[in-house]
Amino acid sequence: MFMGTGSDVGKSLLVAGLARAYTNRGLRVAPFKPQNMSNNAAVTADGGEIGRAQALQARAARRQPITAMNPVLLKPEGETGSQLVVRGRRVGTYKAREYWSERHKLLPQVCAAHQELAADADVVLVEGAGSASEVNLRSGDIANFGFARAADVPVVLVADIERGGVIAAMVGTFAVIDPDDAALIAATLVNKFQGDPQLFDDGKQFIAERTNRPCLGPVPHFAGANRLPAEDILGLPRTSGTGSYHVVVPRLPRISNFDDLDPLRLEPGVTVEIVEPGRPLPFGDLIILPGSKSTRSDLAALRRQGWDIDILHHHRMGARILGICGGFQMLGHTVSDPEGVEGSVGTSAGLNLLDVDTVLGDRKELRVEQAVSALTGDPLVGYHMHMGVTRGHGLDRPFAYIGAAADGAVSPDATVMGTYLHGVFTSDSFRRNFIGAAAATSTLNYEATVDATLDALAAHLEHHLDLDQLLGLAR
Repeated sequence: MFMGTGSDVGKSLLVAGLARAYTNRGLRVAPFKPQNMSNNAAVTADGGEIGRAQALQARAARRQPITAMNPVLLKPEGETGSQLVVRGRRVGTYKAREYWSERHKLLPQVCAAHQELAADADVVLVEGAGSASEVNLRSGDIANFGFARAADVPVVLVADIERGGVIAAMVGTFAVIDPDDAALIAATLVNKFQGDPQLFDDGKQFIAERTNRPCLGPVPHFAGANRLPAEDILGLPRTSGTGSYHVVVPRLPRISNFDDLDPLRLEPGVTVEIVEPGRPLPFGDLIILPGSKSTRSDLAALRRQGWDIDILHHHRMGARILGICGGFQMLGHTVSDPEGVEGSVGTSAGLNLLDVDTVLGDRKELRVEQAVSALTGDPLVGYHMHMGVTRGHGLDRPFAYIGAAADGAVSPDATVMGTYLHGVFTSDSFRRNFIGAAAATSTLNYEATVDATLDALAAHLEHHLDLDQLLGLAR
């Protein structure tokens, strides 16, 4: 199990790289994260949803993602708390204090999912959550040492040297955690090193002496990380690329499934700009309204920023607009929540750019889809992950066809588009035709690029870590 001295120390990437490395060695590997908190999720082969990071790790292990790989998923929802997903299915919405007081009851299901994976794997790579040293959250924990102790899993403690204070973070973790938890730590690992690794030899020795554990690494920063889907929107650069085709994305408070942007970020002819609150939306060739975990709340936030005025102005100037999932719902006349599934009961006025209305409900659509673009005729591979039903005359001009069924809507002049399909830009031919001249000479094969990057990450870890030593720590 890989735990961090803090959040964002690179645990997800390490697990993905090790999953590919050990798979390349001929082992059957399974990734596992007991509890994740993320609005970036993926549809699984068994019809549920898990964190996007675990889906990437499954891909690294050349396995289909299944719900056992992330049995508890928390998806933050505006002022209502977080949506709780257990074994891929929505259970309900809980306030933070309510969930934290009851989460221990989920430990049997977490352990059962882990055992299910272990029965079909040579090695299970477990990712912890946040910081292992948050002793104030230790009681009832199911994400870090609470799980590790229940499953008797050895732990590798990971720290990010880029942040500074890595020695104090490592040694300090041992100082504050319960001695029985510390007994599970089999090794430490220094991540994201830059420069000459030999300059850290004395640091490694100090950590090993003070913790009485081997110190692995240091693992240098992996430059190709930006070619892989990010787990957190904060992990994405504000601007990606230098191409002539400018894509503008407002960063909404509850943005979800922003991996829709990943293929565009890698397209050589494209620049993707994620606009932070407090800034006006610059003019772009395409404005994307992304998915949202709380559509009405994010629509209100969009208006508070004045982005609704920017969108309408840029549209009049010739910009195209694409709404995906919650963004699609925002483009219509109204978004209604009669049952309060996303917060308060009520109806919000949309942007009136598509002739549709949406009514939110508690039924969640979770499906992998094969579709055809109604705009270009290209095949699409995507997925549905949404709550709500959209109706209106705008649907007579669909964005795509899934078999005989229509999906989404396109304005009469084809400048405003909405779809419930996530992942449409992973289809290379559609992406190039949609962008037009700026991608005319593009040779990007997105899926092949992701796989090649995972192989490069595996080779990176093979070079900088003793993977036999690491495997020898497992039991």
